Amino acid sequence: MSIPFIDLKSQYLALKPQIQERIERVLEHGQYIMGPEVSELEGRLAHYTGANHCITVASGTEALLISLMALGIGVGDEVITTPFTFVATAEVIALLGARPIFVDIRPDTCNINPDKIAEAITPRTKAIMPVSLYGQPADMDEINSIAERHGNVPVIEDGAQSFGATYKNRKSCNLSLIGCTSFFPSKPLGCYGDGGAIFTSDDSVAALCREIRVHGQRERYVHERIGVGGRMDTIQCAVVLGKLDRFDWEIQQRVRLGQLYVETIHERCSNKIEFIKVAADRQSVWAQFTVKVENRELIQSRLKEAGIPTAVHYPKPLHLQQPYTQKSRRGLPESERVAARVLSLPMSPDLKDSDLIKIVDELSRAVI
Repeated sequence: MSIPFIDLKSQYLALKPQIQERIERVLEHGQYIMGPEVSELEGRLAHYTGANHCITVASGTEALLISLMALGIGVGDEVITTPFTFVATAEVIALLGARPIFVDIRPDTCNINPDKIAEAITPRTKAIMPVSLYGQPADMDEINSIAERHGNVPVIEDGAQSFGATYKNRKSCNLSLIGCTSFFPSKPLGCYGDGGAIFTSDDSVAALCREIRVHGQRERYVHERIGVGGRMDTIQCAVVLGKLDRFDWEIQQRVRLGQLYVETIHERCSNKIEFIKVAADRQSVWAQFTVKVENRELIQSRLKEAGIPTAVHYPKPLHLQQPYTQKSRRGLPESERVAARVLSLPMSPDLKDSDLIKIVDELSRAVI
């Protein structure tokens, strides 16, 4: 029997009573949109991160889009970000008529390189949007410092993969003016559909995000700005609430399993595998356990034959994708090199140690 890439079934079985009780409560009161579970979840998540405000939204993509809209990003503006990420990061910028300006990554962490951000700032720069890739926050203090020195450019953390991670003992999504996350089912904290959240301690930004989330209305049928239908439905909020009591344990498991991967790969095939470095001042939640290899397609094929699923996050950086090819001003060699080598292995809090060791054993055979 093959090992699941992400074991959502085991997670559900462990949480079945809590999740079913939460869903049934929604079915009984019937408030499927903006029911009481929405504000309950927002309060608990805000407390978890330390942010003053949490605004739940329809997806992680919607979280980024609404955040940019709240900052007034529009036609002719520029937003600095990384090309080594899921397309949604740049997509939301382009949807508003703005231009994503791609800055290369640090090859060790695969996060945006702060040393290259300042040279990309122009009078048109209206935001900086680093991505906390693979579950590890970017170097947010350095990025915030650069933004401050260049006229307090707003910083939005794309924390779609890093909810629960820490940076200098502070929680991801509360490291800059705005933090965004995703509750897509495979994320560290996922629902059973789509969902996301925006975090901020700025009262005015929070108020704008709440209005934009409901078609730009401050009160019913009074629309003072352009908005979207961006609400997270009550049942999905109920699912996340049902998962929260186990979340700290799941983070501990992810950290432990990530370390076990590193130790076991070091022991059995380290000379042929390069790791994604976790900086000393950070804790990754290992949304994916990703390594760098040569001959990736051959290794994937061999692992598949052994019942080991893999994935590539991400095979082609955004500055080489057709809609964005004309939007980059510079070569981005590190992103291109990393994209050709990254390989993600099965990872979830319910991954058995014995299965992890089997994965590494098969990996050691595949890379020979």
